[in-house]
Amino acid sequence: MGPRLSLVRLENKYLAVETLHDEKHYPISALCHILKLNRSSYYKWRRRDQAEQEAKDQDLIAKMQALHTEFKGILGYRRMQLHLRRRYGLHVNKKRVYRVMRAIGLQSVIRRKRPGYVKATPEALAENILGREFTAEKPNEKWLTDVTQFKAGDGSRAYLSAILDLKDNHIVSHVISRRNTCHLADAVLDSAVQQNPGVKPLFHSDRGSHYTRKVFQDKLKSLGMTQSMSRLGRCLDNSPIEALWSAIKTEMYYLDKFPDYISLETAIEQYIQFYNNGRYQVKLGGMAPLEFRKTLLALSSIPSPEKPTAR
Repeated sequence: MGPRLSLVRLENKYLAVETLHDEKHYPISALCHILKLNRSSYYKWRRRDQAEQEAKDQDLIAKMQALHTEFKGILGYRRMQLHLRRRYGLHVNKKRVYRVMRAIGLQSVIRRKRPGYVKATPEALAENILGREFTAEKPNEKWLTDVTQFKAGDGSRAYLSAILDLKDNHIVSHVISRRNTCHLADAVLDSAVQQNPGVKPLFHSDRGSHYTRKVFQDKLKSLGMTQSMSRLGRCLDNSPIEALWSAIKTEMYYLDKFPDYISLETAIEQYIQFYNNGRYQVKLGGMAPLEFRKTLLALSSIPSPEKPTAR
C-alpha cells in the first residue's frame, strides 16, 4: 500500500469517527478502538482540519462582506451564492451561505410590503390572454409593460415606462419622462420595435389610459401584436413587471437620496444597465438577463442535426 493511499484511508476513517460522534453521539474512544485508530492521532487530525476550515470560513466571510458592501446590501443568500461563484469561482452550498450571512449579520434589504389588491368584476376592455402564464418558449413571445413613478428631493417626479420580455426577463426598452402622458406608452413601444423589428409578441398591460386608447390599440394591430390586459384591480395579473418595479425601488431608490430630477434620472439609467447586464438571477441559471438572451439566440442559430435518411 502506497503512502498516499494510506493517508486517504486514514482520512476516511477520521471522517467516519467525526460523523458518527457528531450525529449518533457514539464515544470517540470506542469508535477509534473499532477502527484501530490512535485516539491522539484523531484529535490531532481534527484540530488541523478545524484550523483549515476556519481559514476557509474567514476567506468566505471577507468575500461576502465585500460583495455586501459593493452591492449596498441588496444581495440575498441566493444571489450572494451566484456572485461567489461568478466572481470568485467558489461553489458554496446556498444553505451554508444563508447560515454564514445570518451568523455575521448580513441581511439583504427587505422589500416593502405591497398594498392590498382590489377585487373587482372583470370588464371587457381587452381579454386577459396572458392569464398569469408567466413563461415563454422563446424571446419576443410575450412582452409586459407598465409605468411607475419616483419623486426627487426637490418635489419633481420621474416617470419610468418599460417593456419586459418574459423569456429572458430583460428590459427590452424604457423611457424616463418628467410627465406621465400617454406618449410614454407610444415611445417605449416604438423603441422596442426599433430594436426588434418584425417581432409580434403578446403585449400585456394593465387597464391604464396609456393602453386603452384606440390609437394605441390600432398601433398594436398594425404591428401584428395581440393585446392582453390585466383584470380590473388585479395587479398580480402583471406581477413580473411589478416585481421589476419593486427591485428598482428596493435596490436603488430607497437606498439613496436624489436631490433633483437629473440625479434621479441618472440613477435609474444606471440601475437598468446593471439589471440587464449584471444582476444575476437564479431562474436564469445564474446569468444576467442579456447574458441569458445572447446565449438563447446563439443556440437558436445553430442548425439542428439532420436525421439520417433510410436506405
